[in-house]
Amino acid sequence: MRISNAALLIATTLLLAGCNDTLDSVSEKKMPDNVSNKVEQPLPPEILASMKAKGMERNSPIAIRIFKEEGVLEIWKAKTDGRFEKIADYQICAWSGKLGPKEKEGDRQAPEGFYALTPANLNPYSKYYLAINTGFPNKYDAVNNRTGTNLMIHGACSSSGCYSMTDAQILEIYAFARDAFRGGQQTVQLQAFPFRMTAENMARHRYSTHMPFWQMLKAGYDQFEVTKQPPQVGVCDKKYVFNQQVEAGKSLNAAGACPPMSTPPQLSAALASYNSAYSRDYAKAMKKYEDKVWYDPSEAERKALVADLKKGRDLAYAPTGSALKAGKLLKLSEVADPANPVISPRKTAATAAPLFASLDNSAKTGRYGAPSDPQTASTVNSGTGSAGAVSPGAPATIDPTQTATVALPATGPVPVPNPVAPPPQSSMVAMDAASEPAAKPFWKFWAAR
Repeated sequence: MRISNAALLIATTLLLAGCNDTLDSVSEKKMPDNVSNKVEQPLPPEILASMKAKGMERNSPIAIRIFKEEGVLEIWKAKTDGRFEKIADYQICAWSGKLGPKEKEGDRQAPEGFYALTPANLNPYSKYYLAINTGFPNKYDAVNNRTGTNLMIHGACSSSGCYSMTDAQILEIYAFARDAFRGGQQTVQLQAFPFRMTAENMARHRYSTHMPFWQMLKAGYDQFEVTKQPPQVGVCDKKYVFNQQVEAGKSLNAAGACPPMSTPPQLSAALASYNSAYSRDYAKAMKKYEDKVWYDPSEAERKALVADLKKGRDLAYAPTGSALKAGKLLKLSEVADPANPVISPRKTAATAAPLFASLDNSAKTGRYGAPSDPQTASTVNSGTGSAGAVSPGAPATIDPTQTATVALPATGPVPVPNPVAPPPQSSMVAMDAASEPAAKPFWKFWAAR
């Protein structure tokens, strides 16, 4: 069924408050030919073969990572040794707003942060084909008075505060989550970042007003890069904290002061080496960008890049282009306010070209190249950052005991050996979220590897 133009206008107005599952799905010409039940559609044979080659069980735990600027959603999956490896990545068809977290209802921003997803977050009846609720607002968002509802990862390639994929992509993403939950995973960790938090990207964005928040997220990003396992997340003093050992008898209070806590020694040692490399790379990046400031493009500017893709498509189809391709490096000397750079209309034609070449869009379902493509090279340069203010032109001072990390309503523990899968279910709606079993502390699990 297709909605009329008038109905579409009404729906668009309502969607300003969030993605409210009121839009009919856009047909995708690249959908698999054998989809008889989208909720139970198995993963493609090539992905299952890749899992086997990488030492992953079909129902082992997963983690989802999103990078806005790069426009990528990644699926990471636990191997039999407990460490995670990327198994698939997808080009995000549409995300609204600009870089930066969601702060209030109607701002069109897509969430950034750490979110715990349960089977209840899966929506097989979505009008956007299939949907996964991001869990916004989480404890951190709530204690910082951030508001918003119905913020999803869904199909249909149309976004108003969501991460929208094509129907073919969400079919696979949903299947990854479904299989992991059926394998016994209680919560899937969603990590949503503004960009890959490498030294070069942090230097390029150093003037952003969001940098203190991003430095806080970077602490969790770094720990995942070092351990290849989702960090244990908590909130205290209105900040995220990650993998912290809290003093006996104490607990984390999202609004209260953080209790005495420490970073596990093994993790601290691993982070020290990681941060040393990050500092060297940051110094190199600053030489490259010391006289430049990055212009973060608007949603309209990103959409202009892919306007031709809308020709002959449903009116609801609304892809957004790459922020890397639409953004620009400007001369610092020509910008009045580096935190809010503006491109002068008279100088637009002479402005520097986009920093990055076009991204590959090769796989038939929108997945980027082969799942085995290296990821470490583009992420090894980032380091741990504090939650406080950041001085432009210098890496954040690293204090592992102060990195923000706090347990969310349903934190995702480091995976334990895959439990016996429950009996098959015809629909995820029938699955209840079981109580979280006691997990082996992250640092002990990882240190044994």
